[in-house]
Amino acid sequence: MIGNRKILSSALAACCLVLLAARPAQADLLDAITQAKKIRISTDLAIPPSGMMDSSMKPTGSDVEVAQLLAKDWGLELEFIQTTGATRIPNVQTGKADIIISTLSVTPERAKVIDFSKRYATLQSDIGCLKSLNVKDWPDLKDKTVGVSRGTTQDTMLSNMKDKELKIARYDDDATEVTAAVSGQVDCVGTSATIINQIGVKNPARIFESKIPLASFDLAIGLKKGEPRLLDKLNAWITENVKNGKLNAIYKKFHGVELPPDMRG
Repeated sequence: MIGNRKILSSALAACCLVLLAARPAQADLLDAITQAKKIRISTDLAIPPSGMMDSSMKPTGSDVEVAQLLAKDWGLELEFIQTTGATRIPNVQTGKADIIISTLSVTPERAKVIDFSKRYATLQSDIGCLKSLNVKDWPDLKDKTVGVSRGTTQDTMLSNMKDKELKIARYDDDATEVTAAVSGQVDCVGTSATIINQIGVKNPARIFESKIPLASFDLAIGLKKGEPRLLDKLNAWITENVKNGKLNAIYKKFHGVELPPDMRG
């Protein structure tokens, strides 16, 4: 009886091994996107002109049009996953979104936890203050509070400048940071040059201008690590749409300037 049990056990084990070997490899994210015929893109719709809602409450902006172009070229339905600066990366890490197109700048810290495509645009990051303020260098920020959006590159950069002794006010997203500047809660912000210019549009009585340059960042599409086929396809798509001028046209439409010459070739 015991011998029969051993034989049966061995047979079952062999059968399981055959079944496991015959099971197809788990589909990667590109396969999943293709099968679903839909791509879920994490995009902040509260940071004009990159992402916003128009008068008909439809998404618009440079990142929105980049996402729409990608979905159209790939023949996919597009679903926007609303996000903030702090939730962009968790969205792809947890599978809530497939990719990120949301003013996501490439940094070494972020590259440790997600993968980046080739750059599709750039971002000039500055300290912007009320135009009337005499701010020309870091010492001029003494006794002034600088607003930043939590979890952004500007937040990280300014937080690491211990020697500057900066007063930093953190807001949950770019929209609330802009509201703070528009309403007079802060007179300086650390953000993109584009957003700095938007403050005066919302309140002409409080015109902000770039005062101190921080850095110029490459903007790229973000995705979770371990998806080489999807990454390769994204890179090929960016290369093609930089070459044909479509990405440059989108950027110029919303930001008023062209992509850097070294991108356009």
